[in-house]
Amino acid sequence: MERILNLFSRFPEIEEDAKLAFSNKLQVLELGRGDLVEKAGAVCDHLYLVVEGSLRSFYLKDNKDITVSFALEGEFTTSMYSFISRQPGYENIEAMEYSLVGKISHTELKELFETHPILERGYRIILEQYYIALEEQLIFTKFKSAKDRYLSLMESRPKIIHKASVGQIASYLDMSIETLSRIRGKI
Repeated sequence: MERILNLFSRFPEIEEDAKLAFSNKLQVLELGRGDLVEKAGAVCDHLYLVVEGSLRSFYLKDNKDITVSFALEGEFTTSMYSFISRQPGYENIEAMEYSLVGKISHTELKELFETHPILERGYRIILEQYYIALEEQLIFTKFKSAKDRYLSLMESRPKIIHKASVGQIASYLDMSIETLSRIRGKI
């Protein structure tokens, strides 16, 4: 519980009783590498908080694994489209390593917003961060060279370089494994 509460340091405006109420609703999962918490084609009913470890979101297209995002310790993740729209999602979310993850259902989160309205502000901040990351990813793949995309990832989220496979990183950066290997060899 203490570790979960410490992860809320990014939200100093949220009162302790609201943080505690949120923490008490979290169901903690212990995941092994490759364990799925969400599957494509189903409605995503949970928001996840990575307490320890890392998760990645991906989808399959033409039998090709395409990484959409990564979530590291202290970060929230979900299949955002599905979680918000209540429609079946397109992505899978899996543990990249042994991970401890807290999950809260859509219904429980909405109930908490009623009893602790300040939590809606925290949720809005999470959504804003998600949107910014998504837009940055779109801009990186459209306007930056492969090398610049890799250097940006190294600078902004270096832990991903150590946790994800070369194939996952290449997919995330929208390049082939061969291109990524050449770039890494020159750095």
